[in-house]
Amino acid sequence: MPLSMAGLGEHFLIKKVSGKEETRRFLENLGFVAGAEVSVVSEIAGNVIVQVRDSRVAISREMAQKIIV
Repeated sequence: MPLSMAGLGEHFLIKKVSGKEETRRFLENLGFVAGAEVSVVSEIAGNVIVQVRDSRVAISREMAQKIIV
């Protein structure tokens, strides 16, 4: 399922990152790689704040749709 559908506080492993090469590279640089643990911290105005590795990152709902957990 896409990360955008994940509930608050649930922990998941990333299975794959889809989208264009440029989008995948951008997300990989933020730490969204297959096998990484990720959890949704909160949702604010359509943006999703996620905990990935040791940092919190805000991404748009569209970006969260491309991360499959």
